[in-house]
Amino acid sequence: MKTKLRTKHTKQNNLRDWSAKESTPAPRRPAAAPPFDAMALRSQLLRNCLNGTQSRQLHELHKERAGVAALRDVLEDRLRDIKRAKTWKHERVLTSPQDTKVKVKGIEGEFLNFCANNYLGLSNHPEVVEAAREGLKKYGAGLSSVRFICGTQTIHKELEERLAKFHDREDAILYGSCFDANAGLFESMLTPEDAVFSDALNHASIIDGIRLCKAQKFRYPHRDLKELEHLLAHSEARIKLIVTDGVFSMDGTVAPIQGLRDLADKYRTLLAVDDSHATGFFGETGRGTEEYCGVLGAADIICSTLGKAVSGAAGGYTTGPKELITLLRNVSRPYLFSNAPPPPVVTASLKSLDLVEQSGELRQRLRENTRNFREGLKSAGLTVAGDDHPICPVMVGEAPLAVELATNMLKRGVYVVAFSYPVVPKGGARVRVQLSAAHTPDDVQRAVHAFAEAAREIGIVKA
Repeated sequence: MKTKLRTKHTKQNNLRDWSAKESTPAPRRPAAAPPFDAMALRSQLLRNCLNGTQSRQLHELHKERAGVAALRDVLEDRLRDIKRAKTWKHERVLTSPQDTKVKVKGIEGEFLNFCANNYLGLSNHPEVVEAAREGLKKYGAGLSSVRFICGTQTIHKELEERLAKFHDREDAILYGSCFDANAGLFESMLTPEDAVFSDALNHASIIDGIRLCKAQKFRYPHRDLKELEHLLAHSEARIKLIVTDGVFSMDGTVAPIQGLRDLADKYRTLLAVDDSHATGFFGETGRGTEEYCGVLGAADIICSTLGKAVSGAAGGYTTGPKELITLLRNVSRPYLFSNAPPPPVVTASLKSLDLVEQSGELRQRLRENTRNFREGLKSAGLTVAGDDHPICPVMVGEAPLAVELATNMLKRGVYVVAFSYPVVPKGGARVRVQLSAAHTPDDVQRAVHAFAEAAREIGIVKA
C-alpha cells in the first residue's frame, strides 16, 4: 500500500540516490545549488517581517513542501475537469454598490443588473445604509466573540424578537447566514430514531445540513406529494420532518405548502420551510410562501436570510417553537462556534424590517415588474419557467447556448448569468433573471428588448 502512495518526488529522489552509488565517477558539472534549508528561510522571513520588507520567499517555502506539491497535482486535474465540462465559474468584479445599475471592473460603461437577490432594492437604500453607519458608530465593527461568551448585544436580541414577531412564531435565533441556520438545524434536533424527507431540488444548504445529521434520510421528487405520502406512510420514525424550499432558487417554482401541511397533519409530521427567496416580498405583506399560498402558520419551522430582500447584507435565522430555539442556542454548532452577525448588519436589518412592514409599495412595484417581464419575454417567443415569482429562468437547454446568450446580453448592457449542469439538470441550461422593485418600467422594457434581440441573433428564436 505504501508503494502505491509514493509521489513523483519520491521516485525522483530514489533515482538520484541510486545514481550516487554508481562506481563510475560522474563527469564534472557546475556546483549544485545548496540544499533547501527551511529553518534558514523561516529565520529570513521573520527578519523581513521585522524590517517591514516584502519577500517572495514564503511562496518558495510552500512550493518545496512535498504535501503541497502532491495537492497541486490532484487539484490541477480537478480544475482541468471543471474547464472541460464548461462549468468554470467566472467572477466578475463590481466597482460600484449593489444596485439596479452597476459598474464592472475591466468593462466600460454601466450595466442594468438583473441577477441579484436584491428583490426590494434595499441593499443600497439610503435609510438602510445610514442605519448601518449608525450601528457601526454606536456598537462597533464586530463582536470578536460567539454569542454565549460576550458576543450578544441588545440589538441582536431586538432583531431576534422582531423576526419572531414578523413570522408570528414563538422565538428566533440569529446565524451568520441561512446556510449556517440549515447546517445547525437537522443535526441538533434529529437522531437515528428520526427521519427527514427532503424535496429533490432543495437548496445545497439543506442538503448539506441533512448530511450532517444521523436521521434516516429520504428524498422525494420535486413537489411530488404522492411519492412523499408513500414515504411518510411507510415510516415508523419517532420524529418525522418534511423540509422544503418555499421558492426554489433555480426554477422560480413555489412549494405546495397547503398539500405539505395536509400530509404533515395526516402523518404527525413537522414541516420546515427555507423561505430565503420569499421573506419580505412574497405574499401580500411579505410574510413569504405561506402567505402567498394562503396558509399562514403552515410551517412549524422557518429558516430564512437577511442577505436577500431584507437589507441584502448578511445573516440568517431560524424561527419556530421556543423549545427548539432554546435547544439550538445550546447545541447548534454554527451558532456556538461562529461570531454573531456584526452590528452594522444587525442595525441595517432592523431598518429593513421597518421598511418592509411600513409600506406595500415596494412589493406592488416588484409584482408589476415581474408580470411585465414575464409577459414581454413570452411575447418574444422565449420560454420562461417558474411560477409568479421574480426569479425568471429563461430556458435555453444547452450550456454553450446559455453562456452565449448571457454574454450577448452583457454586450447590450444587461448583466445576467447562465446556469448549467451540475447546478441544474443536464439539458436544462438557463439564464436566470431576477427582478427588483428598484427596477424602473424602462429598465424592464430595455431588458425585454435586449433578450428578444439577443435570442434572434444567436438563433434561439426565429427572426
